[in-house]
Amino acid sequence: MVKKKGEGDDSATLIAMESQPDKNYGSLNVGGQMSTRNVFSNGITQIDFVLVWEDSLTHSSPKDGQAEDKVSPAPHDAHWKWRENFLSRLQAAGIQLEKRVVEEEKTQITYVLLSAPWSVLCYYAEEISLRVPLQVVPLDISNWTEKLLEKLSIPNLMAQDVPNQPADFYTCQFRTNKLERFLGSDNKDTFFKNTQRHQIVYEILARTPYGVVKRGEVGIDRLISEKIFSAAYPLHEGPYKVPKDHVDPQSLSLRQILHQYWARWACWKKYQPLDHMREYFGEKIALYFAWLGFYTGWLLPAAVVGTVVFLFGIWLMVTDVPANEICNSGDTYIMCPLCNICSYWNLSSICITYKAGLLFDHGGTVFFSIFMSLWAVTFLEYWKRTNAVLAHRWDCSEFEEVEERPRPEFTAMAPMTLRNPVTGAEEPYFPESKRFNRTITGCMVIIIMITVVLVFLIAIILYRTILSIIIYRSQNAFFIFSAGRIASLTGSVLNLVVILLLSRVYTYLAQVLTRWEMHRTQTKYEDAFILKVFIFQFVNFYSSPVYIAFFKGRFVGYPGKYHTLLGIRNEDCGPGGCLIELAQELLVIMVGKQVINNVQEFMVPKLKSWWYKRKFHSGKEVDGNLEVPEEGQQQSTMPWETDYKLLLCEGLFNEYLEMVLQFGFITIFVAACPLAPLFALLNNWVEIRLDAQKFVCQYQRPVAERAQDIGIWFNILQVITHLAVISNAFLIAFTSDFLPRLYYRYTAEGSLKGYVNFTLSIAPSSFNQNHTQCRYRGLRDHKGHLLPEYFHLLAIRLAFVIIFEHVVFFIGHMIDMMVPDIPEEVEIKIKREHYMAKEALAENQSLGMKVVLEETEKVAPELRRRRKPELLASPTRDSDSPPPLLSPIPEDQRRPSL
Repeated sequence: MVKKKGEGDDSATLIAMESQPDKNYGSLNVGGQMSTRNVFSNGITQIDFVLVWEDSLTHSSPKDGQAEDKVSPAPHDAHWKWRENFLSRLQAAGIQLEKRVVEEEKTQITYVLLSAPWSVLCYYAEEISLRVPLQVVPLDISNWTEKLLEKLSIPNLMAQDVPNQPADFYTCQFRTNKLERFLGSDNKDTFFKNTQRHQIVYEILARTPYGVVKRGEVGIDRLISEKIFSAAYPLHEGPYKVPKDHVDPQSLSLRQILHQYWARWACWKKYQPLDHMREYFGEKIALYFAWLGFYTGWLLPAAVVGTVVFLFGIWLMVTDVPANEICNSGDTYIMCPLCNICSYWNLSSICITYKAGLLFDHGGTVFFSIFMSLWAVTFLEYWKRTNAVLAHRWDCSEFEEVEERPRPEFTAMAPMTLRNPVTGAEEPYFPESKRFNRTITGCMVIIIMITVVLVFLIAIILYRTILSIIIYRSQNAFFIFSAGRIASLTGSVLNLVVILLLSRVYTYLAQVLTRWEMHRTQTKYEDAFILKVFIFQFVNFYSSPVYIAFFKGRFVGYPGKYHTLLGIRNEDCGPGGCLIELAQELLVIMVGKQVINNVQEFMVPKLKSWWYKRKFHSGKEVDGNLEVPEEGQQQSTMPWETDYKLLLCEGLFNEYLEMVLQFGFITIFVAACPLAPLFALLNNWVEIRLDAQKFVCQYQRPVAERAQDIGIWFNILQVITHLAVISNAFLIAFTSDFLPRLYYRYTAEGSLKGYVNFTLSIAPSSFNQNHTQCRYRGLRDHKGHLLPEYFHLLAIRLAFVIIFEHVVFFIGHMIDMMVPDIPEEVEIKIKREHYMAKEALAENQSLGMKVVLEETEKVAPELRRRRKPELLASPTRDSDSPPPLLSPIPEDQRRPSL
């Protein structure tokens, strides 16, 4: 129920305006040049959104001497009724429509151009709490690298002069009865930015029912999934390519600026124009690129240190005493067979493999593990500061707590209403008990899918063992020598394929489950979806490296008493040890996934664009239901046709997931691969440009969304940081040779001579075949009993884990305490704005009235059963703006039969 509210009820925070309204406010002028083709056929009405559907054309039989005639498609009964019902409801909501029909060779494409008039814009601007400007704020954008280079008098190669810098404003939530106070309110055509107009129209599209609401027949997203519409998108602002005869940068459109100063490969070393990105794509996408750029910049010192540690490992390959002992041992150490049908082998045969293992397993990795743990903590602390600066500059610091409105689908389908205790508005409500039950069901699905992942992991372990046996039986000397390496490498590749396939299946399941759980806001919806997928992906991607790092070779037994799994001897580490196998697994999964993703991101859009251009060749526009454009406009492709050929923007989830999984690889297992940050840095330089090109050139324009931060991804990064400390502590203690070497050096008076003999035990006499005495890795006596040195080392390892964790966590907490989450200058600005807001309220004599109203009109939260929606399920709110003329349409109509 929508109730009106008088002027005294308005509690909007307004700031006294001291300057004259800026005539140039609004996105129509923000690029310097606005495309005049994004309008209806009258040349005036602006296009805010485009709906598209396709119909197959039938062909009549050609008569004698006549060409084949095309026949208009017969409408599919159910789809046609749903589509017409949806469009009629949009018109009833005040949306202006214009149809354009284009005939291709085999299809007829219908474009419905949508425009929201001023009354609808004002009504929904209040409804969804859009922020509009009150006063211009001087904008001073600088970062620490600019200041540092300026102090050192070093030229800043990363700086660039980007034209048409968007202005900064003091803003507040839109109120129609305060319209004259807002900047640019005298020009209705340019008052709302293009991105705000897109948000308003999408809100209407997403909450408009087309059938029975109880069956979920609501919103444009469902219509597209049902193939009733082919696409729904706002238009880009003209072409992205800069004209060849271009002279004045100020005349470029916003899209051209983003392409010229951001998306080109030549801009790889330049600062990103974040304010321009926010102006064109919205805060959510701009925050993603801000985080990605910040993360990439912080990878640079990590990559440098990791490369130095790796080079130190190369030096150790030449000077290491145990490595030289192995290479010069000849037939001294005859090793026991690695499998039941394998033969004896000489330890000297693994000379090269052992030296390669020193690249990753030496004392420098301990330092690097500590460095990366502290790096991760410091990175997150400084990102919080950067995020606070951007959120304040973009007026979204309190978005999630105060401003965020319920999701359109939730608004349309929630069965109850409840008064919001913060805003006092009547909002849709879904019972928490029902949501809890649905969430538990979703958790069960997660557990089942994780079980599937573990089953595949066991299958890959068995695959490696069986393949080794098959290779040994082949009697081929070359393959027998490399059997373990071949089995391990092919197992890693097979594991990557399984990972990618299971990821696609589970992501689809998570989307269905999260939509079913009925989360109130878009932020909560995305957080729930991200958490589901990430838990699965974490197990999916990290299960194999965790197995190799902490379990492989731990439960093998000893000669004569080997442990088995399903009748097959447990898998042991290769001759070079488990750490080099872990490094190989990380490189295959991390680098392989990055290469596959980058190839996909580079090739797939180009292939799809080529296919669309071939499919939608220049068609002929025919007379639609409404006016036909002028004859001169038919000669070139119209903007809505050009944008329809672009790819659908699939959101930021996959982009974030790729980067967060990468963050896990370079922190959780960094002790095994010091080069991981370098590979991540190189990948991210490419990733930023590929993503920029996709959004500017290849994607349909996404609807701008506001966001306060990067969401639950930050919490996931914090969890990964803590897991990294624990993982690296155990990796160094139990998988690396660092502590055994340190212990032996201490007992052998500072020398590593004889270390190889110290780590090898003699097999029991009952195992020796043909009276051949063999050795195996372990600290056991002739009977297989553990030696005292094993328990000494175990105590040292456990002590190292405890000390490592406590030292790193203590230093991390100290960094957390020393680095404030919000910079001091931002805190001062926030306090200043709150003070100005109070002064403005006092001058308007509305502060006292607000207090009285809060005391006299307190209404306890009360659950109410919702009425059947007449037109648009809209939460009750206080407003003076008149709703558009809405004529009720019966909702309980029969569902068309398919």
